[in-house]
This record gives sequence, structure tokens and C-alpha cells, in this order.
Amino acid sequence: MNFQLTEERQMLQDGLRRFLAGSVTHESIIAATESPAGFDTTLWDGLVEMGLPGAMFSEDQGGFGGAGFDIMVVFEELGRAGAPTPLIETSLLAGSVFGTPHQKLIDEIIGGRVFAFAHGEPTSRYDLSHVQTRAEKTAEGWHLSGAKAVVHHASAADALVVSARTGGGMTDRAGISLFLVPVDQVRLRDYPLNGGGRAAEVSFDCILPETAKIGEAGQALSMIETADARACAAQCAEALGMMETIKTLTIDYLRQRRQFGQPIGKFQALQHRMADVVIEIEQARSAVINLCGNLDGPGRDLHVSAAKNLIGRVARLVVEESIQMHGGIGMTQEYALGHFAKRLTMVDHRFGDTDFHLERFIRLAVA
Repeated sequence: MNFQLTEERQMLQDGLRRFLAGSVTHESIIAATESPAGFDTTLWDGLVEMGLPGAMFSEDQGGFGGAGFDIMVVFEELGRAGAPTPLIETSLLAGSVFGTPHQKLIDEIIGGRVFAFAHGEPTSRYDLSHVQTRAEKTAEGWHLSGAKAVVHHASAADALVVSARTGGGMTDRAGISLFLVPVDQVRLRDYPLNGGGRAAEVSFDCILPETAKIGEAGQALSMIETADARACAAQCAEALGMMETIKTLTIDYLRQRRQFGQPIGKFQALQHRMADVVIEIEQARSAVINLCGNLDGPGRDLHVSAAKNLIGRVARLVVEESIQMHGGIGMTQEYALGHFAKRLTMVDHRFGDTDFHLERFIRLAVA
């Protein structure tokens, strides 16, 4: 297998790495997290100008990418920088459910419009078919009622893509529909996330027109599963980029910190621990490559769970080892490692944790 990037993807990676290196600092990340939007809007405008949202869509959709390796290239570089952006929510979650009839919305996403994806609920625990929010047909339109949990970048979005039951029981695969809801039609309780960015608890009690429905009523679960798989691949690639930055910070520290008259990186015990970290990161890279190469294949969900489980386990090792080798400075807000460690730790809690994906992998493997 050829692991080299195509010329176009190599150019995208090089250009994005240079742009982020010159635009993102530890101070700007802290300022962005404390801002009302939860991300650096100036940085986002620059990424949009580079055409980054377009890399998440195929040429038929008006973009210039859309494949698994396009996702990997983009999100590994975003992970290296450590800056939160709404790219997953807007281009991969919301963007993946917009089909040909919604080309105007895809064009708006490529142009920089921000959407939030409201699917997870307080009791769903990563089960994509667990939806209690309901949409009932009335004479005035669709009456939407219910609540969603941890909706990333909801307060900064122009509109929300919301899943709701239009039929069936609480966990039935059929009966789930999607609706485009203006943000001024919902109630938000906004809060900062550990590791950067913002999210909100969202509740609904509003009337929507027929045109707010996305796709065929009751048949949205397959679109949600596709969006979730693509977003999970992006999250794994972003985690890989964060691991690479943490590795670099730790190696630099081991070379600079001196004890007993020599750099602590010369101590064999620390060399062995660092070697274990490097090996595990390379294993994680192989898992992300495998996932992105099979993102459109028949065994997609099996590869998603295999990669997400491994990424969660390696992320925990990388965070624990890097902080232990740094000592107390690794926990301080003023040092970049603290932010990356928190952000990488939170990767395991989105799109399914290690235990969830281990059980899912076993279930799919024996099916």
C-alpha cells in the first residue's frame, strides 16, 4: 500500500501547517476559549478563505475533497495546532446530512456559515437510535419538543440540525427525522468545555414549517450514522495531531531540563518510557490510516470502533506519560502541554468512549 499523500493533499497539508503555525499561539487558544463564540473567529475566517470547509465535500457537492484521507490531512493539522474550530460540527456532522436538494446550504457551509448538530440527549449514552425529542405534525407545521445535550458551538451557530422522532418508539431505528432549526427558536444554556470550545444544553418548544424537514421523514438514522462515522474519523485524526505535539513538547523538555549535571533525557528509564509513547503513537497513526481508507467501505463501523477504541487508550497513555515526565509544570495553564493534555483527554468522551467501542467492535465482529 502506498502511504504517501497525493500532490494535492501534500500541498493542503503544507499550506495549512504554515498558516496555523503563524496564526495560533497558546495565548490565542486561551483567549478563544474564553470568548463568547468558543473559537477564534479571525482564525476561522482565515481557514474558510483557505477553502478548508470545501475539503470536506466532493467535487459534485462543490468542494474539492470529501474522502477519508482529506479528513485525516485537515484534522491532523488542526490537532497539532490545538485550536478549537466548528469544522466537525458544520462540515462533517451537519454537512453530511445535506443532500442534493440542499446544495444552497452546502455552498453556505463552504462559504463559512456555522451550523451545530443537535443529536445526543441526556440519557442516550452514545446510542444513535436513542431519540426522545419529538416532532409532531400539526395544522401550523411541525411542533418540535424535547432537549439535546452537549451541543458543540450551539451559541455561535446560525442554525441547528436537530434529530427528532416523527414515529416509532424511543430506540427504534425507523421514525427519526432531521430538522433545520434557527437558533432564535431554541433555548440555550451555554458553557465552556474542558479542553477548549463551548457547548450548550438545548431545549425546544417551537413550530417549524414543512420546509424545515431535511430528507424523508422517519428515515434519517442512516444519514446520522454516516455523519457520525465521518466525524469520528476526524476526531481520531485530530487526536493524532495532538499526540504529535505532546510528543514534541515532551522530547524538547527532556532535552532542556537538567538534573545531576545532564539533560534528564539521557536517563535510560525516561528514554524507555518515551520510546513506548512513540511506538503507541505510530500504532495510532496506522489505525487512523486504516479507518480513513475504509470510511466509505462496507465494514466502516467495524473500523470506526477499532480506531476509536485504540485512540482512546493511546491518548490516555500519552497524556499520563507526558505529564509525569514533565512534572508539575505539565499541569499549569501557562504551559501549552496543560491545554493539549486536557483536550486530548476529552477526545475519549465524544462519539463513544473506549468501553463503548470495544463492546461495539465485538458485537460487529461476531455478527
